[in-house]
Amino acid sequence: MVKLSFNSALAQKDGKKEEENSEVLIIPDGKEFEDDVPLGQRRAWCWCMCFGLAFMLAGIVLGGAYLYKYFALQETGGASRGVYFCGVRYEDDLILQEPYADSAVRSFRESIQILEEEDVELINVPVPEFADSDPADIVHDFHRKLTAYLDLRLNKCYVIPLNTSIVMPPKNFLELLVNIKSGSYLPQSYLIHEQMVITDRIDKVDQLGFFIYRLCRDKETYKLQRRETIRGIQKREVGNCHKILHFENKFAVETLICEQ
Repeated sequence: MVKLSFNSALAQKDGKKEEENSEVLIIPDGKEFEDDVPLGQRRAWCWCMCFGLAFMLAGIVLGGAYLYKYFALQETGGASRGVYFCGVRYEDDLILQEPYADSAVRSFRESIQILEEEDVELINVPVPEFADSDPADIVHDFHRKLTAYLDLRLNKCYVIPLNTSIVMPPKNFLELLVNIKSGSYLPQSYLIHEQMVITDRIDKVDQLGFFIYRLCRDKETYKLQRRETIRGIQKREVGNCHKILHFENKFAVETLICEQ
């Protein structure tokens, strides 16, 4: 018969190892890690997050609206709005040099687009058939209080403060065009002469508003200084000048742009 015996020390050692390996990390019930952060700090963090999201959403909405408006105007040029085509007859008494001479009746055509919401008037004067003047695109920006002329023959832009004594506001001008179209009103036949002098060059046209920027970007752009506006007979001054005939009120306007 064989007697078996166990080393009590070894058995105790193995038991201790099992106890060490069976240790489990227990978190008391109802205890969370967040509880270590003070309640005031959690509320402040929540408010900051809410305000941040609100500002972000507002920025996305406003930015999207601006981009939509910008690209829509870029693509269509506002073509969805009404465009009016006008033919204007006027008496050109500027050419009178001898007493008792008869004044010549002349005419020109242009297209007009009025953006009431933007407070802007857009005028295109094609190459005149019976007048010695340049084709041009004109912007009257009542919001910026500026007028810009793009001489299409020279491909140069000229900017001057808006002359509200000559240029009719968009709402009133639109009413005038509607009345002309219906035949209830005919433009007066006299001609207003205004003379401008070129002064400084403008390098940053992006500061002149969207419509003037769109008209004058990538083109030589200059400031103009206005001389006294005269109605009726006027002797032409000698100099390098370019004439633009246009209609922006109840009368025709001849804008003479001269170099100093």
